[in-house]
Amino acid sequence: MSVVQEQLEIKFRLPDGSDIGPKKYTEATTVSTLKESILAGWPKELENGPRTINDLKLINAGKILENNKTLAECRSAICDLSGVTTMHVVVKPPSQDRGIEKDDGNNAKGNRCRCTIL
Repeated sequence: MSVVQEQLEIKFRLPDGSDIGPKKYTEATTVSTLKESILAGWPKELENGPRTINDLKLINAGKILENNKTLAECRSAICDLSGVTTMHVVVKPPSQDRGIEKDDGNNAKGNRCRCTIL
Protein backbone atom coordinates (compact mmCIF):
# COMPACT_ATOMS: atom_id res chain seq x y z
CA MET A 1 0.00 0.00 0.00
CA SER A 2 2.83 2.33 -0.75
CA VAL A 3 1.70 5.75 -1.98
CA VAL A 4 5.21 6.82 -2.99
CA GLN A 5 5.71 6.40 -6.73
CA GLU A 6 8.99 5.15 -8.06
CA GLN A 7 11.10 7.63 -10.02
CA LEU A 8 12.34 6.34 -13.37
CA GLU A 9 15.40 7.90 -14.97
CA ILE A 10 14.91 8.12 -18.75
CA LYS A 11 16.96 9.56 -21.59
CA PHE A 12 15.78 9.93 -25.16
CA ARG A 13 18.02 8.94 -28.08
CA LEU A 14 17.32 11.19 -31.07
CA PRO A 15 17.69 10.08 -34.72
CA ASP A 16 21.09 11.82 -35.05
CA GLY A 17 22.47 9.86 -32.07
CA SER A 18 22.35 12.72 -29.57
CA ASP A 19 20.40 12.44 -26.31
CA ILE A 20 17.90 14.48 -24.35
CA GLY A 21 18.22 13.80 -20.63
CA PRO A 22 18.44 11.76 -18.53
CA LYS A 23 15.58 13.14 -16.49
CA LYS A 24 13.43 11.58 -13.75
CA TYR A 25 9.74 10.80 -14.25
CA THR A 26 7.16 9.13 -12.00
CA GLU A 27 5.38 5.91 -12.95
CA ALA A 28 2.17 7.93 -13.44
CA THR A 29 3.73 9.96 -16.28
CA THR A 30 2.03 9.34 -19.61
CA VAL A 31 3.84 8.73 -22.88
CA SER A 32 2.28 11.92 -24.29
CA THR A 33 3.85 13.86 -21.39
CA LEU A 34 7.22 12.32 -22.26
CA LYS A 35 6.75 13.45 -25.86
CA GLU A 36 5.93 16.99 -24.69
CA SER A 37 9.18 16.95 -22.70
CA ILE A 38 11.05 15.88 -25.84
CA LEU A 39 9.48 18.73 -27.84
CA ALA A 40 10.51 21.23 -25.15
CA GLY A 41 14.09 19.93 -25.08
CA TRP A 42 14.53 19.41 -28.83
CA PRO A 43 17.86 20.91 -30.00
CA LYS A 44 17.27 24.04 -32.08
CA GLU A 45 20.16 23.22 -34.44
CA LEU A 46 18.57 19.98 -35.67
CA GLU A 47 16.70 20.35 -38.93
CA ASN A 48 13.18 19.00 -39.54
CA GLY A 49 12.27 18.83 -35.87
CA PRO A 50 8.85 17.62 -34.77
CA ARG A 51 6.04 20.14 -34.44
CA THR A 52 3.59 18.12 -32.32
CA ILE A 53 3.63 14.97 -30.22
CA ASN A 54 1.91 13.20 -33.14
CA ASP A 55 5.13 13.65 -35.14
CA LEU A 56 6.99 11.51 -32.57
CA LYS A 57 7.13 7.81 -31.78
CA LEU A 58 8.83 6.46 -28.68
CA ILE A 59 10.35 3.01 -28.91
CA ASN A 60 11.60 1.04 -25.95
CA ALA A 61 12.62 -2.63 -25.90
CA GLY A 62 11.39 -2.93 -29.49
CA LYS A 63 7.87 -1.70 -28.71
CA ILE A 64 6.17 1.51 -29.78
CA LEU A 65 4.68 3.18 -26.71
CA GLU A 66 1.11 4.48 -26.91
CA ASN A 67 0.34 8.11 -25.97
CA ASN A 68 -2.41 7.33 -23.45
CA LYS A 69 -0.38 4.74 -21.47
CA THR A 70 1.54 5.53 -18.29
CA LEU A 71 5.06 4.36 -17.55
CA ALA A 72 3.61 1.91 -15.03
CA GLU A 73 1.39 0.41 -17.76
CA CYS A 74 4.39 0.18 -20.11
CA ARG A 75 6.47 -1.49 -17.42
CA SER A 76 6.76 -4.78 -19.31
CA ALA A 77 8.38 -2.87 -22.17
CA ILE A 78 10.87 -1.21 -19.81
CA CYS A 79 13.53 -3.82 -19.10
CA ASP A 80 15.95 -2.31 -16.60
CA LEU A 81 14.39 0.04 -14.09
CA SER A 82 17.44 0.21 -11.84
CA GLY A 83 19.53 2.50 -14.05
CA VAL A 84 18.93 4.94 -16.87
CA THR A 85 16.42 3.70 -19.45
CA THR A 86 17.07 4.78 -23.03
CA MET A 87 14.06 5.31 -25.28
CA HIS A 88 14.52 5.82 -28.99
CA VAL A 89 12.75 8.70 -30.70
CA VAL A 90 11.49 8.40 -34.27
CA VAL A 91 10.34 11.56 -36.05
CA LYS A 92 7.78 11.55 -38.84
CA PRO A 93 9.34 13.39 -41.81
CA PRO A 94 7.55 16.72 -42.41
CA SER A 95 7.48 16.28 -46.20
CA GLN A 96 5.99 12.77 -46.05
CA ASP A 97 2.45 13.91 -46.94
CA ARG A 98 3.68 16.04 -49.83
CA GLY A 99 5.78 13.17 -51.17
CA ILE A 100 2.74 10.89 -51.35
CA GLU A 101 0.76 13.47 -53.29
CA LYS A 102 3.69 14.00 -55.65
CA ASP A 103 4.02 10.27 -56.31
CA ASP A 104 0.29 9.97 -56.99
CA GLY A 105 0.51 12.79 -59.50
CA ASN A 106 3.40 11.16 -61.37
CA ASN A 107 1.66 7.79 -61.65
CA ALA A 108 -1.83 9.11 -62.33
CA LYS A 109 -1.84 8.32 -66.05
CA GLY A 110 -0.77 4.70 -65.84
CA ASN A 111 -2.21 3.43 -62.57
CA ARG A 112 -5.75 4.71 -62.34
CA CYS A 113 -8.90 2.87 -63.22
CA ARG A 114 -11.34 5.01 -65.15
CA CYS A 115 -14.58 3.06 -64.92
CA THR A 116 -17.93 4.58 -65.69
CA ILE A 117 -21.13 3.01 -64.41
CA LEU A 118 -24.26 3.94 -66.36
